[in-house]
Amino acid sequence: MQTKRLVMAGLATLLAPTLASAHPHIFAEARLEIVSDETGGIGELRNVWRFDEMFSASVVLDFDKNSNATLDPEELKEVGQTVLESLAEYNYYTTILDNGKSVKVNRPAGITVDYKDNQLLMMFAVKPAEAMPLKGKLSFGVYDPTMYTAMDFATDDDLAVVGEKIEACKRQVVRPDPDEVLAENKDTLTDAFWSDPTGTDMSKLFATRIEITC
Repeated sequence: MQTKRLVMAGLATLLAPTLASAHPHIFAEARLEIVSDETGGIGELRNVWRFDEMFSASVVLDFDKNSNATLDPEELKEVGQTVLESLAEYNYYTTILDNGKSVKVNRPAGITVDYKDNQLLMMFAVKPAEAMPLKGKLSFGVYDPTMYTAMDFATDDDLAVVGEKIEACKRQVVRPDPDEVLAENKDTLTDAFWSDPTGTDMSKLFATRIEITC
């Protein structure tokens, strides 16, 4: 599958001798909503990803079995299932810090895929793998640890909170400068990439994120 091959190609970028050679080949505009539940904790994270036309076209070529130059419902379902399986080891590009501690997410129930205006659209929700009360400093973002896919939030409003309890917390969007991150952590990041071929938690330093203080 093309999507699986692209994920594997992303891993290859980690074998480059310097961080400078690791750069995105796929571009997506993202929206992330952090939703609080009735217990006063984090209920789920809702994702919407819209991919660039070049990548979207490559997916159409690979999954368009009836050669009608688009993706029919069953083909879209197959794309979603492929991505669901492929991104499991990357925590579905989700970065969560609960007072400095990394939190994994559970496998989503499914990934809904659509194809409109020559762009691939993916929508899904993930839940933290452990309870996350609204207490202290929480951080949420979407980031590809291999740096093969660039996930961009066009505006700060694309990192949003939903729910009366979480809306009462203070929050800010942080957009790290990649050059500054590299300059401050170059040696450490290089060692981390070489020792972990699937990416590193330290790559979260590059991620645009929303920080919530309750």
